[in-house]
Amino acid sequence: MNNKKSNLEIESTHRKLTTPADRGKSTVVILENIRSGLNVGNIFRSSDAFGIEHIYCIGYTVTPPHREVLKSALGATETVSWSHCEQATTLIEELKSSGYLCVALEQTAKSTFLNDWQSDHKKIAFIFGNEVDGVSQAVIDQCDMTIELPQCGIKHSLNVSVCAGIVLYDVQMRIQDN
Repeated sequence: MNNKKSNLEIESTHRKLTTPADRGKSTVVILENIRSGLNVGNIFRSSDAFGIEHIYCIGYTVTPPHREVLKSALGATETVSWSHCEQATTLIEELKSSGYLCVALEQTAKSTFLNDWQSDHKKIAFIFGNEVDGVSQAVIDQCDMTIELPQCGIKHSLNVSVCAGIVLYDVQMRIQDN
């Protein structure tokens, strides 16, 4: 019979997986002007699941303890460190001077598809943008590169928390394969 795992069985399985930090990597997430607390909370959960070191909430991004963030994060706001900054450009300057590769998730003239992207950087910052406008042009201009998810639908966009989940999962799987 194919029974569901108990919480103890899940914990013992997941402890075998490594996080970016276990592999000497530092991966952070920057959320630029994300209005929906539910999206922010979902990104906290994905960040917890895939070993993200820190989340930076920029501008008017909703932050804990907003009820929608807490509702969808299901406790991940307690397990992933986070901070709020007003200006993304200042933060990106600081991260770049600390050796981070800054990668915006956006569809641009020079973006690389996620499945074609390869990086051996030890420090990576992924920037996710507003639900309607995406990552601001000022931030794109400051980033080292842009990555986009290949899509075949009519809308050519995904919910920001879905996009973040896919990207963070992909990064975790690459770490596991190395």
